[in-house]
Amino acid sequence: MASRAGVHATTVYRRWGSIAELLADVATSRFSGDIVVPDTGTLRGDLERYASDLAKDLCDPDTLALVRATIGTGGEQGAAACRGERQQQLEAILEREQAKGRERPTLERTTDAILAPLYYRAVFTNEPLTSGWAYDLVSHLLSDENGAAKAPDSASDSLLAD
Repeated sequence: MASRAGVHATTVYRRWGSIAELLADVATSRFSGDIVVPDTGTLRGDLERYASDLAKDLCDPDTLALVRATIGTGGEQGAAACRGERQQQLEAILEREQAKGRERPTLERTTDAILAPLYYRAVFTNEPLTSGWAYDLVSHLLSDENGAAKAPDSASDSLLAD
């Protein structure tokens, strides 16, 4: 990389210190603003467009290689670089829905229902990331929010905390 940039390798290490830090910066830069926060007029429409666009982005071989390398070398720092902007985009969708006075799932629940499965499938499996599958993630999230799934009780939560 240093030779492609026309600098000595020590220059690169002086700036970033490690490959993990370099990849985290590249990922943060790459994933900033590449997916526009959709505004279709409905939460379902916004989340479906968001999930479909993210699935399409994660299917790009260069994007997928960057995600895998960043997470693989950077641990939590790499994971944060890959998901930070994506989570902020979800938060913007949910905040807009709340500002309209409408019910919405929490950011944590939405991240677990949409962002996590997309990244997991992209990084750890060879299963396809299709728009239909992304839409199903949204349907499951929204049906769960409408009472199909109940929140765990405190006894279950305390078992997980131990």
